[in-house]
Amino acid sequence: MSLIINGVTKRFGTHTAVDKLSITIPESEIFGFLGANGAGKTTTFRMILGLLNPTDGEIKWKGKKITYNESDEIGYLPEERGLYPKLKVKEQLIYLGRLKGMTKQEVLTQMNHWFERLKVPDYTNKKIEELSKGNQQKIQFVAAVIHKPKLLILDEPFSGLDPVNVELLKKAVVELKEAGTSIVFASHRMEHVEELCQHLCIMHHGKPVVHGSLREIKRAFGKKNVFIQGDFEMDFLENIPGVTKFKKTYDGVALQIMNEEVASTIFHELQNKGFVRKFALEEPSLNDIFIEKVGASYE
Repeated sequence: MSLIINGVTKRFGTHTAVDKLSITIPESEIFGFLGANGAGKTTTFRMILGLLNPTDGEIKWKGKKITYNESDEIGYLPEERGLYPKLKVKEQLIYLGRLKGMTKQEVLTQMNHWFERLKVPDYTNKKIEELSKGNQQKIQFVAAVIHKPKLLILDEPFSGLDPVNVELLKKAVVELKEAGTSIVFASHRMEHVEELCQHLCIMHHGKPVVHGSLREIKRAFGKKNVFIQGDFEMDFLENIPGVTKFKKTYDGVALQIMNEEVASTIFHELQNKGFVRKFALEEPSLNDIFIEKVGASYE
């Protein structure tokens, strides 16, 4: 039941929002979808959902085009708030659940399960507009998953949540994946993508600039990070061949280097300079890769 996006292009007049996108999103996995604002992520989601038709190419799930018949098996949490502010929470969820083919009792059973799971207080009779931004986001998440979708699209699901609730929602997302749901996950927070996703795609101006497994992407990037803490001046390290970035931290320096051989050179150069409290060689972060590939810092 992989989701296959094959040569998909979407044009709005003279503007090309998505340009020849081809990716496969594996079944029962969390797939990371990254890109700066305007990269084409939301347009791609709307094409997957059938809300927009591709100008060229095709999107297939379970080997066929997604139609209205499959909509009951798909869940979508949009980045924007999509709830009716004047409706009470229970009325909102019953309405959305009924649209997905559930009975009222099925909705109430699942609602109570998710409210307990996400530690949502008894807000069933409160209007959506009376809730905090974080609790609105929790209700919107419940609305996206209440019908037990097989394919779930999460666009910035942790928006507006404090760190405790981010962890709650993360665990819920992982549990859905382990229960067999295929999840497409878009986020501005690179550390969330690194933690949750095995495969990902970074889009830029509608095109995939990086695509594949996280492990292979990091390996192919080649560069490494070195973190050093010591009781002496380390500015001289900036001039060592193979050091591509040099930044002072409050207790040492952080370097980006071309390869592991450069780390050996740095280690050798530190000898007899003073006491080294820490010398750590680490894989590049997804943030490093994103900034280099997209060419702009992330907000």
